[in-house]
Amino acid sequence: MTTLKAQLQEDLTAAIRDRDELRSSTIRLTLAAVTSEEVAGRAKRELSDDEVLKVIGREAKKRREASTAFDGAGRTEQAARERAEGEVLAGYLPKQLSDEELAAIVAAAVAESGASGPQAMGAVMKLVRPKVDGLAEGGRVAAAVKAALS
Repeated sequence: MTTLKAQLQEDLTAAIRDRDELRSSTIRLTLAAVTSEEVAGRAKRELSDDEVLKVIGREAKKRREASTAFDGAGRTEQAARERAEGEVLAGYLPKQLSDEELAAIVAAAVAESGASGPQAMGAVMKLVRPKVDGLAEGGRVAAAVKAALS
């Protein structure tokens, strides 16, 4: 079984061979972020697939935020590039939960905790977070919990 980092390196080689500039530059930047994470701290270490997924998720989030900022500044061409890079990275991330699936998980957590009112948001988030980690963005989860408790 190949690791996710090895898969990224193979895909980079293929993208360079195919002269796919968007894909190769996106994967190259992501591998640089992975390497940077590996050498951060006191000693160099090899990241697990879960840790590499978190780095890819952070990179994808950066692309989403940048595309929104570029759209707001009227730079549509750069915003489109950022969205395209985000789509390349999305291919490496697990499929995100739909709004209905997320609402069902939140409703189950609210019922399990017996929470009511916005002051119980922390308790519900503590139950929901492990179930949706990597499958839904924190902002979406928080919004769903807030909606369920109000």
